Amino acid sequence: MRGDDDGVSTPSLKSRVVVVTGVSRRVAIGAAIARRLVTDGAAVFLQSWAPHDAEQPWGADPGGPEALVDELRQAGGRVEHSSADLSEPDAPALLVDTARDAFGHVDALVVNHARGINQTLETLTIDELDLSYAVNTRAALLLVQAFAVQHDDTRAGGRVLWMTSGQYHGAMPDELPYIASKAALHELTPSLATHLMPRGITVNCINPGPNDTGYADDVLRAEVSRLNPGGRWSTPTDTARLVAWLLSDDAGWITGQTIASDGGWSSR
Repeated sequence: MRGDDDGVSTPSLKSRVVVVTGVSRRVAIGAAIARRLVTDGAAVFLQSWAPHDAEQPWGADPGGPEALVDELRQAGGRVEHSSADLSEPDAPALLVDTARDAFGHVDALVVNHARGINQTLETLTIDELDLSYAVNTRAALLLVQAFAVQHDDTRAGGRVLWMTSGQYHGAMPDELPYIASKAALHELTPSLATHLMPRGITVNCINPGPNDTGYADDVLRAEVSRLNPGGRWSTPTDTARLVAWLLSDDAGWITGQTIASDGGWSSR
């Protein structure tokens, strides 16, 4: 994949089908990934669960995920979408099956969805622990399982990508259910990579760093920018660039890695 300074790239994912989860807000990482993959020629199947966003301070997107689907189709993208609650045990397999029915095959899986809530040790609840593990860890593993079952190993481009957080670089004591469930993905990456590489499927994990997706106030934005060696926050577009490269043929020998795209935040 080649990219110019203005972000325009030549299509390198043509004929590839990619499932991307957690695509419900147009300012967030999932939407940026979907835009980049469409630009690079991939067909994309998007999963969203807007009720989770509606519970957050920033709220759900006006127009819902359908607004992003319309945007991508107007740009020429081959795009399908499903609203799915990934806390349901059967939802991951059903999602992969639906994507395969829509496009005939699935070449790559980008597990971008996340449930995040602030709970300290003192406020930690059993219900939130169970729900965070169900959404962030169990659903991720079941998605990979369903993807691997249907994958045609004669096709190039078998890829699994998922997201962790910064818990392996620094303490996050206010978000225990989130970091516990995300840390599991970080630790699972080498084992799944070893298991799937003989089939031509790579498995990598991304830490997108502090990412400006609309939740931070001006004070927090200024503080993170001051502390980051890169002088700014990460953006969804930064993450999307890395995702696109890891999905490309150029990254076919990269597997089992956790890669931070954060301008040096985690190296401080």
